[in-house]
Parts: sequence; structure tokens; C-alpha cells
Amino acid sequence: IIYIIRIFNQPMKLFSALVIAFMLSGCFIFGDPVEFDETTGQTPQWILTRGEAYASNSDWPAAIKVLEKGEQRYPNSKLAPQFKLDLAYSYYRFSQDAEAIAMLDKFIRLYPNHPTVDYAYYLKGVVLFQDRGLFDKFTLQDISDRDVAPLKDSFIAFKALIERYPDSKYYDDAIIRMTYLMNKMAEHEIHVARYYMIRKAYVAALNRAQYVLQEFPQTIHQEEALIIMISAYEFLGIKDLQADTEKILKLNYPESKFHTKDLQAQKKKWWHIWDSLYD
Repeated sequence: IIYIIRIFNQPMKLFSALVIAFMLSGCFIFGDPVEFDETTGQTPQWILTRGEAYASNSDWPAAIKVLEKGEQRYPNSKLAPQFKLDLAYSYYRFSQDAEAIAMLDKFIRLYPNHPTVDYAYYLKGVVLFQDRGLFDKFTLQDISDRDVAPLKDSFIAFKALIERYPDSKYYDDAIIRMTYLMNKMAEHEIHVARYYMIRKAYVAALNRAQYVLQEFPQTIHQEEALIIMISAYEFLGIKDLQADTEKILKLNYPESKFHTKDLQAQKKKWWHIWDSLYD
């Protein structure tokens, strides 16, 4: 009580206390400060132009922030499709691949007849086209655990593009990427087949090699798939299928250095053949 009486007897301290109390109460009344939103009250065209300006300067966080506002605020605008495409591309450039794919799928679902839907398929394939050195280095301990699902998904997206829009300006590039992806997926199967051969899991190796022959008939790994099959049949003692596969190898690759007789003459076994296969 004595302390309060003293404050009231000192006008300046009383005034300061009242100001502080008012400021504190103001925080409770008005809440936390609101972040400035430059898109408030702006037209869809202004927001889209602003987002594209940020993107042109590679300021992807700012571009995403602005374009998300436009996409959410004007879902029925004539610019709504462009918001989604620009936003998907910005997500992709900012390494938010899941968000990019989700936005492209949304675009394809909502605008299946849009003039730029071919670009949506193409960009989806590009976003998924993430090799990231998956096959540059591998170990026999973990090769069977490698995940090639993104490569398959990328291939499917490009395939949808070329089948539905053969006149698209993205057609040629999609074909090139699909060829690359097919070879990479076949290469993965060959790596796994080698792994199984070394582990003496010959039936598993056969299945992988046969899969390459059936699913990737135009890749560069056909010859090696046949060689693995011949080796596996030999170890399994299945002479008739071994002989049939050797005939196929000779028919399709008459100049191959890895016919059985050549290997026997060089006193080589199956585990030596990959050292010089692509020399």
C-alpha cells in the first residue's frame, strides 16, 4: 500500500506505468502483428505478373508465396491454369518435387483439354526425371535395394505425352528422355542380376535377365542379359535352354566376343565377361 501511495505521489512514474499497461493490453486487444501481404486487393493479372517477376530473378520462395496467394484467391479466374503451371515450375526449381507433382496432377485433372496440358505432362516427367547418379556407383551389398520407381513414373509421364500429343513441341525431347530412362531401368535390372549371380541365386538372376529381354527390347543391355542367362543355365545344368539361348545370342550378336566357344578358348568364366563388355 505504501508503495502504491508513493507511485501516485510521483506523476512521471505513474504516467510511465499507465503507458506500459496500455501497450500490454493493446497486444491482447489487437493480437499479434499481421504479416504484410503485397497481393491484398490486387488483380489476378497483377499477382501473376508479380510472381513471374520473382521467378525471372530466381527468387523461388517469393514467387511461390505470391503465386500460392493467387492460386488460392482466384480459383475460378481465367488465369487459374497459369497460376498452377507457374506454381508447379517454381516448386520444381525450389526442389519441392512432391508439391510440383501434386500441382501438375491437379492441373491435368481440372483442365484435360487445356492447350498447354501437354506441357503439364512434360513437366511432370521432367520433375520425376531425377537420376542423381543412382547408377554411377553401386555396391554388391545394397544394389537390390535401389529404388527405380521415380524413373518408371517419369517414363510413364513422358509416354502419356507422346501417345496423347504426338504433335507437341516437347515430343522429341520426351523421346530422348524415354530412351535414356529405358536404358537406366534395364541397367538396374542387369546390376541386380549380376548381384544374384555372385550370390549364386541363379534362378533370381535368370528372372531379372529375362525381364530385361521382355520389357526393354531396344536397350543396349540385351547382349549382357543373354550372357547372364547362358551362365545361369550352365550353373543350373539346364543344357537345352543354355544351347537355345546361345543360338539367340549368336543370331542377334554374331560379332559378340562372348560366345561360349570363345570364352572356353580364352579359359574365361562368366564373372570375367563384364570387364570388357563395353570396351
